Amino acid sequence: MQVNDLLEDLFGRLPELVRDAVDGLSVEQLCWAPAPGTNSVGWLVWHLTRVQDHHVAELIGEEQVWVTGDWAARFGLDADPSNTGYEHTPEQVAAVRPDSAQVLIDYYDAVSARTQEFIRGLTPEDLDRIVDRSWDPPVTLGVRLISVANDDTQHIGQAAYVRGLLPRS
Repeated sequence: MQVNDLLEDLFGRLPELVRDAVDGLSVEQLCWAPAPGTNSVGWLVWHLTRVQDHHVAELIGEEQVWVTGDWAARFGLDADPSNTGYEHTPEQVAAVRPDSAQVLIDYYDAVSARTQEFIRGLTPEDLDRIVDRSWDPPVTLGVRLISVANDDTQHIGQAAYVRGLLPRS
């Protein structure tokens, strides 16, 4: 198996998990949090998508999907490319209001398609390229991709858990 095949498989599992986490949920359910100051399903899926969008855009030297369309407005936010949800306050978490489950799916699918396209062209040598010298040791492309996948899988698991906590009507 080639390294890009392995990464394609890893990232290729996420779209179905995103769909499973949000499909059929109302806006109210997407924004419901199990306790004050905690994360909602909608925020978790938005955040994992924003992180992937932000990091992959940086790796390929292109604008984020977030700022190239009307995505931000559909979440009740500004198209600030630095807003990925990192260190959000409870008020900022609550301000992320997707207009539907479908917008979470569509935004993730757009980001995922670009990630998959990027990964398909990678060689093993590419993974050793330094992409961030602000860390010791410096971060390679391979480490950055694993970091993104790790973040995404943790957050999609959290979203599935919060979905299971939703009050039954």
